[in-house]
Amino acid sequence: MPDITSIHNPRIQSIRELLSKRAAREEQGLFVVEGVRLAEEALQHGAIPTTIIYAESLSERGQTLVQDARTRGISVVTISEDVLQRISETENSQGILLVLPLPASPLPANLDFVLVLDQIRDPGNAGTMLRTAAAAGIQAVLSTPGTTDLFAPKVVRSGMGAHFRLGLKMCPWPEIHSICKERENPLKILLAESGEGESIWHQDMRQPVAVVIGGEAEGAGADARRYCDSLVRIPMPGQFESLNAAVAAAILLFEGVRQRSI
Repeated sequence: MPDITSIHNPRIQSIRELLSKRAAREEQGLFVVEGVRLAEEALQHGAIPTTIIYAESLSERGQTLVQDARTRGISVVTISEDVLQRISETENSQGILLVLPLPASPLPANLDFVLVLDQIRDPGNAGTMLRTAAAAGIQAVLSTPGTTDLFAPKVVRSGMGAHFRLGLKMCPWPEIHSICKERENPLKILLAESGEGESIWHQDMRQPVAVVIGGEAEGAGADARRYCDSLVRIPMPGQFESLNAAVAAAILLFEGVRQRSI
């Protein structure tokens, strides 16, 4: 019989809070990862869960993760299918949840390629940008207080494991400016703006840079404009007004990858 069969179990209530409330995640210093692939990513990159919860229908691949965790002394709890489905953030649960500490990894000393998310509200866009940043070799992603919580369930799912490959830090603009500028090789802060600034094709991305992506609806905030060094734009021959924020981030970051590979 599973260890937990009631939705009212205190441990389950705590997980529901972590899944639904940013304040709970910040207060407890914990977040939740769901699914076999994300669990693999977390464990392979050294994350140590406080608890693993799984249902008996978990795949053989997932069961292997559970057994390995048990041998490492990690708390493992079984749960009924009904309760797991009721707390799951996905339509069809993969049968496993990991409760993980919020990472506190320091930013690299040789920081020279950074993404800044300013006023990004959409969790799916934020997660996609984290995934893109990890693929592009970005060292750190800084987010402003007006940006969606990077550890919300939808962001974590969309990130596809990027959370375990990147330095992530939420901080206000004065601190972002200090992080970028108070170092031996300061980073140039480039703010992406639709229809404004120099074409990204003419910008030197081989130098240390921080690329700032603003919110989907209203763009970046006033502080982003105040602290940036230059505005940059993506040329659009089709005369379209703007691109999805995550698409724009991908174009800008991989232009940096292209230039740095020459």
